[in-house]
Amino acid sequence: MIEVCGLTKAFADAPALAGVTASFPPGTVTGLLGLNGAGKTTLLRVIAGLERPDSGTVTLCGRRLDVHTDPMRLLGVHLDPTTMDPRHTARRHLSWLAALGDIDRRRIDEVLAEVGLADLRHRRIAKLSMGARQRLAIAGALLAEPQVLIFDEPVNGLDVPGIVWLRKLLRRLAGEGCTIVVASHLLGEVALTADRLLVMERGRVAAAGRVDEIVPTDADPREHLEGLLLGMAAA
Repeated sequence: MIEVCGLTKAFADAPALAGVTASFPPGTVTGLLGLNGAGKTTLLRVIAGLERPDSGTVTLCGRRLDVHTDPMRLLGVHLDPTTMDPRHTARRHLSWLAALGDIDRRRIDEVLAEVGLADLRHRRIAKLSMGARQRLAIAGALLAEPQVLIFDEPVNGLDVPGIVWLRKLLRRLAGEGCTIVVASHLLGEVALTADRLLVMERGRVAAAGRVDEIVPTDADPREHLEGLLLGMAAA
């Protein structure tokens, strides 16, 4: 469970979040949608504790992240795969994360196999394709088997089999009770994967709820969401 209440955040007096209040229940995949600059990444970074809000609160499973004794087992974060050290191998990157979180090293090979990188474990990140880097970043988020997972554009760089794999992975994890939030521009994929939607516009929540509460029963989900975002762009 993630709960955010009254979040505000500004950068150089430009508001990125303007009173965001939302809940993300366990056992669900929430699609986080909005135009560029809507505040999606800022919201994820505040949830992850990478940005401090100007006001408001964030709780995960009922408590602030900074008071949890084992934060990596609570929250897994996928943000920008380009931030990984390109000199490290895939296995060394995960080994560093495992040491940071006091995670059993046997989990490294398990998660490499889970994301399909077992054969590339000794390849340097600089030599990996964008899709493989995405898989490695996803592996890092999964490493500690957390209760809550947040992903920022995890589909970028994945081929069609990779997209299908990720969709199945997210649905399986939600079925196991995880709270999952995914920011994505691929509206069709969001419609296929998400149970719930949070649509942001200029730092505010424009719509939130189950997919069937936001998308009319007789509407094509992708086309409806596309029209919703196009309307925001024209406003």
